[in-house]
Parts: sequence; C-alpha cells; structure tokens
Amino acid sequence: MAGDETITEYIGREAGIGRLKALPSDSPHTPRRSLWTDAFAVCTLAGLGHATGESRYGELALGLVDRVHHVLGRHRPDDVRAGWISGLADAEGERHPTCGGSRIGKPHPERAASAPVDDRLEWDRDGQYFHYLTKWMHALDQTTRSTGQPLFTTWARELAHAAHQAFTYVPRTGGPKRMYWKLSSDLSRPLVASMGQHHPLDGLVTCLQLEATSPGSEPSLREASADFAAMVDPRGLATGDPLGLGGLLSDAYRLAQLTPPHADADGLLDALLAAAAVGLRHYVAQPDLGARAHHRLAFRELGLAIGLAAIDPAAWRGASGGVRSRLDQLARYAPLRA
Repeated sequence: MAGDETITEYIGREAGIGRLKALPSDSPHTPRRSLWTDAFAVCTLAGLGHATGESRYGELALGLVDRVHHVLGRHRPDDVRAGWISGLADAEGERHPTCGGSRIGKPHPERAASAPVDDRLEWDRDGQYFHYLTKWMHALDQTTRSTGQPLFTTWARELAHAAHQAFTYVPRTGGPKRMYWKLSSDLSRPLVASMGQHHPLDGLVTCLQLEATSPGSEPSLREASADFAAMVDPRGLATGDPLGLGGLLSDAYRLAQLTPPHADADGLLDALLAAAAVGLRHYVAQPDLGARAHHRLAFRELGLAIGLAAIDPAAWRGASGGVRSRLDQLARYAPLRA
C-alpha cells in the first residue's frame, strides 16, 4: 500500500477495477455486519465468480471484505473507544486491519467487566468468538486463491497469529494449554472462559490451510499449529450437534484438499470421519428434524447440510483406501442433506 492509501483504494488498484462497487444493501447509516454470515458471503461470491466467469461477483467479494474490516475491525459507534480495535493508528490499521481480531457483530455491546454473567443475554452481546475468526481466516484465504493476490492470506495469517496469542492460555493451576470461547472486543479479557469442543481443530486445520497457500510466510504459524494440534483430542470429537457435525465434515474436506498434504492427514482424517459417523448416528435418532420450524435453528442445520456435501467420494481424489471406506459408510447419510 502506498502513502495514505485506504484498503478500498489498494484492493481496487491491485485488482484493476478502480473504485469498488458498494454492496446493494450497504448504508453508512446502518453499519450492521455479522462476521459469520459475511465469511460465508465472501466465499459464496468468490464461488459464483469462479462458476460464472463474471467479474462483478469478485468485485462484490472484495467490497465486502473492505466493509467488514472497516466495521468489525473497528470499535462500535456506541463505544467510548474509537478507531481500530487493535489500537493501531488509522494509517497502520488500514495496512493491518486484522491484527487486533474482529468483532462478532452482535446487536448489544459486550458485557462490562463489572457486570454479572447472563448466559441468555451473552448470546446477543458483542466481543470476539474464535470459531468466527477461523471462518473469516478461511474467507480471506479463499479470496487470495480466487484473485491471486497474497495480501488477503497475509491478513488471514495476522488474524490467526493474534487469535492464537489471545485465545490460548496456560491454566493458573498448571497443565496443558486451553482456549477461551469468547473474548472482549479488544482481546484483553475472557467473556466466556469455557473451551469449545472443536476450537483447536478449527485452529489447526485453518493454520495448515494458510501454510499451504503461502508456505513459510510471516507471521509464522508454527507455534499456533503445534499448540492447536496438542489440544486436539481425537477421542472427544464426536458430537450430536448439527453445526458441529457439519464442521467436522467440512474440516475433513479442507484437510483432504491441502497441497502439500498434511503430514498426518490420513490419521486425522480418519478421526474426523469416524467422529462424524458416530455423531450422525446419534443425530438421526433424535426428534429434531421432526420438530416445528420455530423450535429449530436454521443456521445449525445449514451447517450440517454444507458438511454433508463434502462426503461425495468423487470429490476426494487420491484418498487412501481407509478414508474411502469411511466415506462409503457416511454415504448413507447423504439424503439427509435435502
């Protein structure tokens, strides 16, 4: 980036498209964003651009990345703090918009340090979720893969480095490292101290993906990868939650696509697919799918539907016999996607 050039100007210049198109529903008066939803939107737009060959989808994806960073990479309008949540000055923050993480985009401000915990209200309060950050890392990496511009994976690596530093910790009582579920917007304090079942797995697979895209680049993710790998317990991955199941299948597929392949790909892949098979057996035995719509959470079931799309054996070129055997076992659940 040159001089006082903004992210928007830089991306437009690098992509050769001049001024980025605004998103149709965007308005400076309603800067509402959701990091989770926007991550999927960036991937979808990139995919549409690849499938149709139409440049407008890629332009919208780049514009969305820019908008997310300028809204969720900065403090809320109703916060007494202002500027980039990383604390960087404006010009430096433009160059490194992810090194302070990214807010979730929830409707209410984060819980004050002196406020009591309210589990119900916490769901609607802002802050940072690790599993939202890994989705955004993936979206940025896909943007590099679709545009050929390394800047986005660099931002993803800076986000991965910041997330690893903030979310992992050694318990005061000793023992192996653990992870927080939710931190404050500035990454200074935990808001939910429990550890997500698949957080280390998401971190590991995402770091391996970023390393495959830009081997040996900075910042180094070697320590982060090692920490996440040490925290992954293959025996504890099974879950009956549809979103968690979708995540297992999606992570397995992402791991299988890595080039160069992960050193222990077959062992980890087998653990992921075996855990997914156990979880799916449990899930289909529950009454969830027969419940009325207002008792169900669409985004959780959509997560499973996305994951089920990954078990198509034709998409796993070069998979070992053991992995293909697991896929054959999972194929019986493919109709559940519809």
